[in-house]
Amino acid sequence: MKTAILTDSTAYIPSDLRERWNIHMVPLNVLIKNESYREEIDLTADDFYDMVRGDEELPKTSQPSIGVITEKLEELSRDYDAVVAIHLSSGISGTYQATITAADMVDGLEVHVFDSEISCMVQGFYAQEAAEMANQGEIPEQIVERLKHMKTSVQAYFMVDNLSHLHRGGRLSGAQAIVGSLLQVKPVLHFVDTKIVPFEKIRTSKKAIKRVKGLFEEVAEKGEPMRATIIHANRKEEAETIMNELHDKYPHVEFVLSYFGPVIGTHLGEGALGIGWYKK
Repeated sequence: MKTAILTDSTAYIPSDLRERWNIHMVPLNVLIKNESYREEIDLTADDFYDMVRGDEELPKTSQPSIGVITEKLEELSRDYDAVVAIHLSSGISGTYQATITAADMVDGLEVHVFDSEISCMVQGFYAQEAAEMANQGEIPEQIVERLKHMKTSVQAYFMVDNLSHLHRGGRLSGAQAIVGSLLQVKPVLHFVDTKIVPFEKIRTSKKAIKRVKGLFEEVAEKGEPMRATIIHANRKEEAETIMNELHDKYPHVEFVLSYFGPVIGTHLGEGALGIGWYKK
């Protein structure tokens, strides 16, 4: 059985790596001043932050249409027997559910849809693992079982400079956002049951980043093989510094630098920074 791996643009896997790992992608969309862009195709992360900086109006985001996903699955059905589709958390987007719906419209293709319950390069790690297994000829059921096992050790924590984006975009409750604004905190957030929720409220950006690093180090110090990613919203130099520092300290961890692209960046805002990981 020949199995394709499909993900969406919010995994933020660079195109050269998608090509190398043979991972297929459907884009989510960002609407800026009535102009629609497919992220990772029409719009890069760098261009996005330049375009929206200082704008009062928050960009809007949308999932790929069922038609776009169906078209992609039909295209894959010409060369593959099955697809494992790995999408961003169903608690912040309807992409996962749209793919389930689209799968019913395509004949002759076995489609397994997996809710990563997270996003960004941690979602990308699921896609990478799946691709490695698919390239070795593993069947879809085995791939999905591995992804479920990965989920037991996947963790990610991130801080945002300003809660207003999450509040206005409806991805964090109003009460939490109001409290954060009053205290001027830099909250550390994480995913729980597919939703973004506060983990801790910390007063400064520097302390919040230190806390996120500390949470990673608590796991890394055990010495088990891991993959980890440092993810940033236009804070590349700082993210690289953190990654190099942690790489020197934990050589058993395989690191990759990544970014919050347009869709996730719309909700987190410029300046966000996070670390995600799992045990290999």
